Amino acid sequence: MFDKTISVFMINGFLESGKTQFIKYTLAQDYFQTRGTTLLIVCEEGEEEYDQALLAKSKTVMEVIEDEEDFNPEYLQSLAKKYKPVRVVIEFNGMWNPKNIKLPSDWSLDQQITNIDATTFPMYFANMRSLVAEQVKGSEMVIVNRCDGIDDLASYKRNIKSVNARAEVIFEDSEGELNVSLAEELPFDLEAPVIELNDTGYAIWYMDIMDNLERYDGKTIEYTAMVVKPPMFPDGYFVPGRMAMTCCADDIAMLGFICQFKGAKDLPEKSWVKVNATIHIENHEAYQGMGPVLYANSITTVKKPKNEVIDFSNLDG
Repeated sequence: MFDKTISVFMINGFLESGKTQFIKYTLAQDYFQTRGTTLLIVCEEGEEEYDQALLAKSKTVMEVIEDEEDFNPEYLQSLAKKYKPVRVVIEFNGMWNPKNIKLPSDWSLDQQITNIDATTFPMYFANMRSLVAEQVKGSEMVIVNRCDGIDDLASYKRNIKSVNARAEVIFEDSEGELNVSLAEELPFDLEAPVIELNDTGYAIWYMDIMDNLERYDGKTIEYTAMVVKPPMFPDGYFVPGRMAMTCCADDIAMLGFICQFKGAKDLPEKSWVKVNATIHIENHEAYQGMGPVLYANSITTVKKPKNEVIDFSNLDG
């Protein structure tokens, strides 16, 4: 007989970012009800409090962990033995680094959501960028609330996407959700026969295409890229990508999409090329679903650029 894995839902963000309000709303929803016990672990208590009637109705027991050193697998496991929950919801402390999280071996982090207060985001992103990045990079969803009166929300989205291009970003004001697109800030002409991407253009294209696949289907692009051929990649494919710094010098990653090219096997690893390719949106195993597949029209060897790494964290210049 095997022990069941406990599902964990992590809600993070800085103090007063709307975490408690979000969890209270979720606990009250019919779709979130369960027959077993929900263990709510609160690592940071703000002005908003949990109503005991709501906790009782949703079969939720609450424990508070005030010290980061107590947030460890041994103590968490002791809570699991005490309450025998079928799932755990964690309201994480915004000043604790998510990178240091260690859960019991039979706990599975199923979803991570970051809450952001739009009125304080510029301050945190400017002064505590590495901590913001750690919150965002592991999140499937980022909820930006209190957006009333803020005009430049597209830049907020760009900053969040620079850290985690795959995250769903939701903006909310007092009236509900807002539709915020990066399209108004695209530094290239979508209707050009060939969309030429400089460093900034590549960064914004990479972020925008993840949200708007259909926008680029059939478009032809051209940019300078490094050749990357991941192990076990099929013949005739490679990744023409760019190294990107999404937060700091210690946080650099290769960002790119799969490209079909007959001569891929002859391209030296980490060589530099000028790529001219047409984008097709397809269901591909590399994405485990729909994603952009580049079909090379031409690949030309070029010298490496002056700036090999694109600074995604400073696209405003």
